Amino acid sequence: MTRLFVEGRTETVRSCTTESCAFVKAMMNPECSREERLQLLRTAAERHQDLYRLAMSGKGVDRHLFALYVVMKYLEEVSPFFDKIFPPTYLLSTSQTPMTQGEYETRDFDQAKLNNLITPGGGFGPVADDGYGVSYIIIKEDQIGFHISSKKSAPNTSSHKFRDDLMQSLREMKQLFVDEKKNGITNGNIQNPINGMSNGNKKID
Repeated sequence: MTRLFVEGRTETVRSCTTESCAFVKAMMNPECSREERLQLLRTAAERHQDLYRLAMSGKGVDRHLFALYVVMKYLEEVSPFFDKIFPPTYLLSTSQTPMTQGEYETRDFDQAKLNNLITPGGGFGPVADDGYGVSYIIIKEDQIGFHISSKKSAPNTSSHKFRDDLMQSLREMKQLFVDEKKNGITNGNIQNPINGMSNGNKKID
């Protein structure tokens, strides 16, 4: 993340912000209009980009706080603050993984045939026994790859259901922009989107 600096370290950009929570709540609220939802989505995305730029410029706080947390554990101190923001395990562990199947790397291939051959690559297992491990990569402007894993021994997890819910969320976000482009934003539930969005090798209808 901080590759702009000599011996740059990793940094984390947390997607759970006040802005993203407001967007999720709006999507679950049937009384919110499509215009309101779209504006909240844009606001959440802009906030995420701001945090990303801050992290790249060395102004991230996650790794700094984590180092303090490690020192606290070493000294056997107790802190309700750190115990709350750094739980023993994360039920959802996510990270972006490298991808060498982008447009530049595959420029010599038949792009029409390549779409059916691209994979989301390898991923990683869940950190918690009852959690999920999800790696993701933005392959192209219109293609996102996901690798979802969970343990079959955990009765509360299902990689298939996680995939279906994730795809539905992408459909609903896409539909907001489709409706805006058609200049037909109205109140009510989100209808099924047009074909085309892709999630790994599984097409989103």
